[in-house]
Amino acid sequence: MDKGGISGFVSITRGCDNMCSFCVVPFTRGRERSRDPQTIVRECTEMFNTGYREVTLLGQNVNSYRYNLSAKGEIRDDNLPTTNFAQLMEMVAQVSPDLRVRFSTSHPKDMGDDVLHVIAKYENIAPYIHLPVQSGHTDMLKRMNRGYSREWFLNRIEAIRNIVPDYAISTDIITGFCGETDEEHQATLSLMKEVKFSFAYMYQYSERPKTLAERKFEDDVPDALKKKRLQEVIELQLSHSLTHNQSRIGKIGKVLIEGFSKRSDDDLTGRDEQGTKNVFTKGTYKKGDYVMVKATSCTSATLIGEVVELVPPHPIQQIELK
Repeated sequence: MDKGGISGFVSITRGCDNMCSFCVVPFTRGRERSRDPQTIVRECTEMFNTGYREVTLLGQNVNSYRYNLSAKGEIRDDNLPTTNFAQLMEMVAQVSPDLRVRFSTSHPKDMGDDVLHVIAKYENIAPYIHLPVQSGHTDMLKRMNRGYSREWFLNRIEAIRNIVPDYAISTDIITGFCGETDEEHQATLSLMKEVKFSFAYMYQYSERPKTLAERKFEDDVPDALKKKRLQEVIELQLSHSLTHNQSRIGKIGKVLIEGFSKRSDDDLTGRDEQGTKNVFTKGTYKKGDYVMVKATSCTSATLIGEVVELVPPHPIQQIELK
């Protein structure tokens, strides 16, 4: 824990039980283990008491967090409480209304409505979900061993739209995975057009040793074609990111100030509920303050705005450790 920090990270799981064919994590970090929820809440409380105002709950697949529960939902020890991810997130949200809660990363096959209802219930849980799709074609997803179809993913997107107000969704996309056809690539582009992600991490496939893909498939998409397809994905996503930010011009977001802008000491920067970077004149505000910022212009990555008001902290600032 860094002294003077504003945003921090707390690991809630280690390892991974998903065997995505392109990923080496299960072989390097082992089976998935979930931490005791009380130790997680205590760590988040300690962070808040030392000045942190935002915490991100981390795991290779946070949605599969389950303490004292098997994958089938069976209780492991009758003497211990059971906790799933939705319950854990609610526990952390209750540390303080001034502690913003984020989480990463979610797996589409495990994204349940219970998590979405908790996000909608608490103002301090950010309405931002990182939901890696990787590909927009069901056949490709099967080769990737992702455990869901295109239709399932779009169903989860629809659930987010229905349950979580004023949401933002980002994703991961891989181009040029083993055997990728033009039809499969076009399916990814069409899914992007349907969802219109606010942001995306985009990569061309690179084979990793010891993965299932290395053993089962041939890395047969030419490098030049991988790059071409990746560029198409990047250009489309940049247009969607710009459209998303343009739709927020004139709206007001709650921004946690992280410090000075990289371009000028006259400006401050921070991220709003949706995780979008905001830049605005520094005024008398300081790092760690929450301010309401009205967006006046934007780029594809940043909102530029003006502070409408400072958000005063809630009365109780020092939380008792349990």
